[in-house]
Amino acid sequence: MTRYDPELLATLLAVEQTGSFTRAAARLGVRQPTVSQHIRRLEDAVGRTLVLRDTHSLSFTSDGEAMIGFARNILAAHEQATAYFTGSRPRGRLRIGMSDDLALTRLPQILRDFRRDHPLVDFDLAVDQSGLLHERLAENRLDVFIGKRPVGEGRAQLVKRDRLVWVGTPSTKLDPARPLPLAIYPAPSLTRSEMRKALHAAGRPYRSASVCRRVNGLIAAVAAGIGVSAMAASLVPAQLTTLGPEHGLPELGHIDLVLLANPRTEHRPAVRELISSVLAGGSRSLSRPER
Repeated sequence: MTRYDPELLATLLAVEQTGSFTRAAARLGVRQPTVSQHIRRLEDAVGRTLVLRDTHSLSFTSDGEAMIGFARNILAAHEQATAYFTGSRPRGRLRIGMSDDLALTRLPQILRDFRRDHPLVDFDLAVDQSGLLHERLAENRLDVFIGKRPVGEGRAQLVKRDRLVWVGTPSTKLDPARPLPLAIYPAPSLTRSEMRKALHAAGRPYRSASVCRRVNGLIAAVAAGIGVSAMAASLVPAQLTTLGPEHGLPELGHIDLVLLANPRTEHRPAVRELISSVLAGGSRSLSRPER
């Protein structure tokens, strides 16, 4: 009977989560050739090609996508068995900070499943803007932060890299002769900063047409035609539409959706288990549920 080495499965998930052999190697603390070797060994064990890779891109075959799903389940079961038999069942209270737009993703389901599997762990859940949650983490008022960061900034576990896009409605029309109306979060806000930076670079005047504290308010303001805004491409809700160059808007670049642990508490079993649960889901953890 074929047995799949958990180390090889963990490497496959790291490649899927980071989108790169090089970044996967950095996450795992190994050299890039080791990652390539692990993938080849896994493909030999499976007898199928799992990863298609050239000098410019990386993608997964249908067999690779299937193995990613199996790998998540195998590693999750492995971790649960290890925790059960070592007697180190997590307990206590976890202080979690979650960017409010991530409440629209699969993350709440992951937290629900975590609570079911670890009934001795309770949550203090703070849902707010990423900038404010960063401050709470630095002040030792959070154990784990899950939210947005500029691409490549600081130490963090990359869960997903996404394109930042302009959003409006199908009927959005923008007059290039007038300042661009924006629906924005109050400072500190990453998307607010990125929008303003791109507009400054493009020489496009703008005004704050609506300041919204929460994502639902921002969605409502954009849907009502009060202003346009920016969101991670995978988080754009059904009632909004991605706007592009045809609207005279500059490119916004990319954004990282990350997990960051408090160095003062990251050794706790509950913190380690939560990190594993989020990372095991890969980029799907921070994607919208399928409609």
